[in-house]
Amino acid sequence: MAREFQRGHKAKISDLTPGTDLYVGVQIAAPGLTFDISCFGLDADEQLSDDRYFIFFNQPKSPEESVQLLGAQSGDTESFRVTLDRVPAGIHKLSFTATLDGPGEMSQIGPGYIRIVAGGEEVVRYAFTGSEFTTERAVMLGDFYLKDVWRFAAVGQGFDGGLDALLKNFGGEVAEEEPGPPQAVPGFAPPAQTSAPPAFAPPPAPAFDAPPAPAPQPPPAFGAPQAPVPQQPGHSAPTIATPTAPPAPQAPSPYGQTPPSYGQAQPQFGQVPGQGAPPGAPYGQPAPAPYGQPAPGGMPPGASHGVPQGVPPTGAGLRAALQPYKETATGQRWTPQNQQLMRVDLTMGGGGVLARQGSMVMYQGKVDFGYKSAGFVGRAVGSATGQEMQLMRCTGRGQVFLAEEGAHLHPVELQGDAICVSAESVLAFDESLQYEVRRIEGHGIPGGALFTMQFQGTGTVIVKTHGTPVVLPVTSTTFADCNAVVAWSAASQVIISSQVRLRRNAYPGHSGETVNLQFRGAPGNFIVVQPYEV
Repeated sequence: MAREFQRGHKAKISDLTPGTDLYVGVQIAAPGLTFDISCFGLDADEQLSDDRYFIFFNQPKSPEESVQLLGAQSGDTESFRVTLDRVPAGIHKLSFTATLDGPGEMSQIGPGYIRIVAGGEEVVRYAFTGSEFTTERAVMLGDFYLKDVWRFAAVGQGFDGGLDALLKNFGGEVAEEEPGPPQAVPGFAPPAQTSAPPAFAPPPAPAFDAPPAPAPQPPPAFGAPQAPVPQQPGHSAPTIATPTAPPAPQAPSPYGQTPPSYGQAQPQFGQVPGQGAPPGAPYGQPAPAPYGQPAPGGMPPGASHGVPQGVPPTGAGLRAALQPYKETATGQRWTPQNQQLMRVDLTMGGGGVLARQGSMVMYQGKVDFGYKSAGFVGRAVGSATGQEMQLMRCTGRGQVFLAEEGAHLHPVELQGDAICVSAESVLAFDESLQYEVRRIEGHGIPGGALFTMQFQGTGTVIVKTHGTPVVLPVTSTTFADCNAVVAWSAASQVIISSQVRLRRNAYPGHSGETVNLQFRGAPGNFIVVQPYEV
């Protein structure tokens, strides 16, 4: 039986089917509207670094044919064949999208879906409707993404602009050309065909896994498919020009998981896994200007209110002036709105959220807030440190916006692993996570001890820092000021290190750094330090 996904749901492909040769069907329609349905093969930075992996009506297959466009069949507006074990190592995500060709908006579409079929049986279906969108002209439907293993995510995220804007978002450029000559239909059969066994059935020796002929044909050049495909009338075939330069390497190393330098490819620090863009630039949308800075083309500082000083590039008026600060919705449970504001969608993923009391700045929808006792240990933390550790429980259906004193916020997603975070640096976390308060005692530490919270399980922790932190690997000589350390890997050993056993003001010229924390651990452990002493 097919699993019904909601927007934001994710799962390992191995949990859905043991097969790797999959059929992906997309159904989307609206009276009088025409759609282009495409697949983008993206690298680890979520960029189209190789234009041969943009699969669309004018380029129906990748060079090794791991992704093939099949056309409309079995009730699907468009369909693909995806062979995951043949996808090159440089491709980390396959993003399936639908864009409008001509006038119209995504709010006009009827009920649609993206589905996965394996072995002739539907295993996943994500359904959507036009009521989920407004003026968008494109929608990101679903992703296959590589995170230690291949996984599938139901995205359902609207995107302003059409195919050209979407292509530029992934690092490519579009040049308009005349439509190519008509071509013939490839012979690959859909899984629902009844006259012959489905091509995706798992027989011992499927046709598509058969060894190649003795004299294989060379792979087709870009834009010249091996088997011709009929050209849909009315399309202006975009041809990819040189892709834009990939973004500069992003530092620091992964926050909350083993750094890449130790052999594991993990999300960048402060980034929710499955989303390649950093918090300042949510998946598929441009990053808003930092709060408090004027929008491009807006009123200059010091201008008297109400006196026009120029027309913003997007048009005049209040709406244009506020456009850079509009709410960002990515279809994920946790979405940074900017560096200091975090949005949690309680309708995504299920379960409640625990957050510091007083951290809610706004909410929308039907949300209930309740007091969450931290228990005896929590009260002990409050009495010893002056930090009451009081939590509120947020439940219901709606969106809650969290912030605290302008601190920088970083979502850290855990998937069965663990992390220790200074109690002062925890803003909120998913209720599904297991957590406990730990105490590190030592003479010279303010209050006599440092209190940390260890999180483990599957969910997200929101960590707050003063400024941009740095992630360092743990070595035999790694020390950190107990007032500046934010978090560390749970497997690290923490030791109190006193370089001077006298009080800070015991003698003139003292450095003032008497008590540090020494971290020890095997390669792969890390610490996170902020440029600020609490």
